[in-house]
Amino acid sequence: MNIHFGFSYIGFIFLLMLIIPNIIWSKNQPKDYDKYVKNENKVLLLIERIGEMLVTCISLIFTDFNINEISNWSIILLIAFILMILYEIYWIGYFKSNRTMKDMYSSLLGIPVAGATLPVLAFLLLGIYGKNVFLIIATIILGVGHIGIHLNHRKEVR
Repeated sequence: MNIHFGFSYIGFIFLLMLIIPNIIWSKNQPKDYDKYVKNENKVLLLIERIGEMLVTCISLIFTDFNINEISNWSIILLIAFILMILYEIYWIGYFKSNRTMKDMYSSLLGIPVAGATLPVLAFLLLGIYGKNVFLIIATIILGVGHIGIHLNHRKEVR
């Protein structure tokens, strides 16, 4: 395992792509969202928060995610970036919708609960691209909590 400490501009870009729509969402939450938040599984919420903290920190402090050379391995980074672009497209669709709970937990291109699944998959691929086991583990932790919570909300909405 070859890990390199330093600032990751790629991690920073991914985090901006993640955080900016969430800031906008905080002012455009779905109708009745508070009713559903009260029912969130506390264990999944704790796992999600730990994952968020780990993914945020790890994405920024390892240069392993930066582009050093273009190779076949770069395809993984490209796919991760495409997933983040799809995440932005998901948010555009949500913001143009009626902003209901059903809209919030919709799929995109057959990917269930796209707002949770797309960034988790993107960060997982970023960890694989950077050969960084810490980001891979952190993303799995985040995915269990974040996707789990979103699937529970989707189940409640139905």
